[in-house]
Amino acid sequence: MFVSVFDLFKIGVGPSSSHTMGPTLAAGRFLQIAAGHLQNNPKGCSLKVTLFGSLAHTGEGHGTLRAVAAGLLEFLPEQNLKKVDLAIGELKDCCAIKTDKGDLKFDPDADFILDKKTHQKLHPNALSFEICGPDGKQICAQTYYSVGGGFVLDEEEMAAESKAKSPNIPFPFHGADEMLAMGKKSGLSLVEMKRANEAVFRSKEEISRQLDLIWQAMNNCIDKGLGSDGILPGGLNVKRRAHSLHQALLSTDGRNDLPLHSAIDWLCAYAMAVNEENAMGGQVVTAPTNGAAGVLPAVIRYYLDHVPGAKADMVPDMLLAAAAIGGLIKYNASISGAEVGCQGEVGSASAMAAGAMCMALGGTNAQIENAAEIALEHHLGMTCDPIRGLVQIPCIERNGMGAVKAVAAASLALQGDGEHKVSLDQCIETMRVTGRDMDSRYKETSLGGLSVSVVEC
Repeated sequence: MFVSVFDLFKIGVGPSSSHTMGPTLAAGRFLQIAAGHLQNNPKGCSLKVTLFGSLAHTGEGHGTLRAVAAGLLEFLPEQNLKKVDLAIGELKDCCAIKTDKGDLKFDPDADFILDKKTHQKLHPNALSFEICGPDGKQICAQTYYSVGGGFVLDEEEMAAESKAKSPNIPFPFHGADEMLAMGKKSGLSLVEMKRANEAVFRSKEEISRQLDLIWQAMNNCIDKGLGSDGILPGGLNVKRRAHSLHQALLSTDGRNDLPLHSAIDWLCAYAMAVNEENAMGGQVVTAPTNGAAGVLPAVIRYYLDHVPGAKADMVPDMLLAAAAIGGLIKYNASISGAEVGCQGEVGSASAMAAGAMCMALGGTNAQIENAAEIALEHHLGMTCDPIRGLVQIPCIERNGMGAVKAVAAASLALQGDGEHKVSLDQCIETMRVTGRDMDSRYKETSLGGLSVSVVEC
């Protein structure tokens, strides 16, 4: 089993990795397939896009329709937002995707189908593309699955993934127990094993360079969020709070009478800054998803700014430790809110951040595993129920709480020797089963929970 740190942490735009990043990439992939089919077909072909599952239920609030249109216009998730908006405006005017083989009819106001009834067996987040000729006959079609964190697979890839063999890496641990056993046998830390696995595919210099870019993007997102004020888009009229919270914290910084729980406010300010940027459609890093993008950066920033003796050169190791834990969760359960609820998003992010923080503070492999388990355990059963399908309430505050739990879990684990009753592997399996049993109304469809309990005025 191998999930690269650079697969888990991807630079893109908000508000949702599964609803914006994934669909953008899926649309781009389909264009490549369509090019070959259009070569020998007459002009006048048309395109329709069908969204299923939570993509259909909350696609408008999450920005999925815009994301697919951007992908069809050959944009990538991380590209200039203003250029994307201009291109989509032109698409609405001409209602055609221009290709080398001619124009492909597509009206973004009429050719999106939101199928809220059909249940796709392979994954709830599915989207299909279909091109028909002037006579209405199908020329080509493809279905993709946005499985969380910006990962996109077609039907063949979904089937192949379950049978995929681990690449030839030195430490192919499939679970936390295996990771602990390999660490004990080799005498290496979790980070050393993860770095050795990554080095099979990239040079040490490239690994360091890309990790620096990831942290730079995360940190820039925090700074931008802390410096921005106003109302978030979407109609809920949610006021951005990270800026004012940060200003209040700065005004009292250094006072001798500050309560110890002010640390919680710093963590929330950092995390909420990221997810307010995500709600704006700004640039964020999946960690492991957009909806949970604030937890890990907040914990790393808290470590750097507020922990005595913190070292900046620990940041790459924190990212590697977090990625090792996130990879185990993705492989053995899910990081998709549409599949297992928010326990798979903020819960996974909190476990990743807890392990990273524990490692940075000198924790052993066993203590790191314990920290991740504690954090994940106390997110079990968490639903994904964004009001009006917007990644705002409860998502923004939930990232702050996830960061707080991560630091608490790391601290608690460091007070022990790593021995505990419930293993991380058992906790991950519990999350998988809980997600399987969870009613679909509580898995990113906005059909249950806070989504229907809060009356909008």
